[in-house]
Amino acid sequence: MLVDVLNQIDSIVWGPWLLILLVGTGVFLSCRLGFLQVMKLPRALKLIFFARNKGDGDIDSFKALCTALAATVGTGNIVGVATAIKLGGPGALFWMWLAAFFGMATKFSEGCLAVKFRQVDADGNIAGGPMYYIEMGLGKKWKPLAIAFALFGIMTAMLGSGTTTQMNAITASINAGFGVSTYITCAIITILVAIITFGGLQSISKTASKIVPAMAVIYFVVTVIFLGMNASELPHAISEVITGAFNGTAAAGGFAGAGLMLTIRSGIARGLYSNESGLGSAPIVAAAAKTKWPAEQGLISMTGTFIDTIIICTLTGLTIIVSGVWTGTTNGAEMTQAAFATSYGSLAPFILTISLTLFAFTTIIGWNYYGERCWEYLFGTKTIPIYRIGYIIVLASAVFLKLEAIWALADIVNGLMAIPNLIALLGLSGVIVAETKKYFNHLSIRDAKLKAYKARRLASKAK
Repeated sequence: MLVDVLNQIDSIVWGPWLLILLVGTGVFLSCRLGFLQVMKLPRALKLIFFARNKGDGDIDSFKALCTALAATVGTGNIVGVATAIKLGGPGALFWMWLAAFFGMATKFSEGCLAVKFRQVDADGNIAGGPMYYIEMGLGKKWKPLAIAFALFGIMTAMLGSGTTTQMNAITASINAGFGVSTYITCAIITILVAIITFGGLQSISKTASKIVPAMAVIYFVVTVIFLGMNASELPHAISEVITGAFNGTAAAGGFAGAGLMLTIRSGIARGLYSNESGLGSAPIVAAAAKTKWPAEQGLISMTGTFIDTIIICTLTGLTIIVSGVWTGTTNGAEMTQAAFATSYGSLAPFILTISLTLFAFTTIIGWNYYGERCWEYLFGTKTIPIYRIGYIIVLASAVFLKLEAIWALADIVNGLMAIPNLIALLGLSGVIVAETKKYFNHLSIRDAKLKAYKARRLASKAK
């Protein structure tokens, strides 16, 4: 059967070799950049709100980050974390952290290159992303690799990450939580997405900048309250995460137990799938940020992985482990709902429905933009309306489609996106280092001048 063939291809694409390449690239870039994900994280977090937003670009850095987070923070933060822990036990969460740690250096590099090699399209808008830094950075002879990335990006947006999987997550969740027909929900979501996406990046980024902070705060508060209610179980849960990360997890309850390799693979794979570090999606919108310093946007982009995995996925993971439901027979969204139900009771379905709906909806509008930029790279600005109409049609058809084959195909092309992007990151690592040094040298000189100016002011006042 086609589904079986696609599942076999999927297991090959997302096999150990790709995980090693993704994490290995993060390790290599971390070393070359002096582990700036640790040393420069405070500045990166500060820049989210206080970036100067000077220079070329279509939107401010905060909106660029929110649009990237809109596409990144999705059902994987709820369903993906549950699946990782179900397969690999609590130790999988540790390997999610490790993948995110090195992924931060990768995400920094993607954002940096996106601004460095961005272009202005025929409509006067900023266009950027891996397809541009592959062609402009590595050279024209690498253009086939850029074309391959753009094709995989369009397929990922149209077939899975942006449309069918997200729409089905929303319709199924609302139907289960509130009893609303899947067709009614699909129609409403499609109309909302059409209104937002036909307004272009300004409309998408404005919506994302409103919804993303709100949904992150809501989910953060709900999970932190849950963990506070179960604070006595937290030390044991953290202990299970650490011991399970290096020993695997023994069987418990309905849990079949996981060997060390399964624990590692589950955590790394789901972590990378959730935060998309190395896949090349986030730099497409990072290129549109208003800044004249590529490394500055790199720092802001880096915080996306921190927020997605280190904060949101950790909260989901600890909620599941503390509740003990991971040893039962539930999986995916049902497991996360069962975890919330241990403390929130009948409110759990509503909490999960609201969270899943917001997470999935923002992913739809974020991935629409990613696919649109890839489409524009291949076919030009005049054909963008064709892409937008096609995207809306696929989205509206999602509840009528048999998804097994589509999910498998979407997973395959999502993984294939990473290969051209990682080749570019490794090949252009020297450019990334040079731009990083240039930016921090600028900051040092600026700070020295500011310090001297303040000293002169104090001296003149003393006189």
